[in-house]
Amino acid sequence: MITHIVFLNIKPELNKAEILATLKSNLLGLNDSISELNHLEFGVDFNQSDVAYDATLYSNFNTKADLEAYQIHPEHLKVKDYIGKVCSSRAVVDYEN
Repeated sequence: MITHIVFLNIKPELNKAEILATLKSNLLGLNDSISELNHLEFGVDFNQSDVAYDATLYSNFNTKADLEAYQIHPEHLKVKDYIGKVCSSRAVVDYEN
């Protein structure tokens, strides 16, 4: 199984609550749109420590090829484009378990 985790920080000048609600809706919608995606979760940080990110997405796939298909899927690319516009930073970890 392949696990894909992304950590996101929203640009400080934007309405964080509004952006996070939109991200949650758009990302969770990918569960129904992309057959290679086994499961995707989206969570908003409540800790708010200095090292915390604003939100994360956790998803898993059967194979690396499935993750690659997800990465280039048109619905994922739409969300990725939005993320690029509203996020000040992000970090990604992909691993096989």
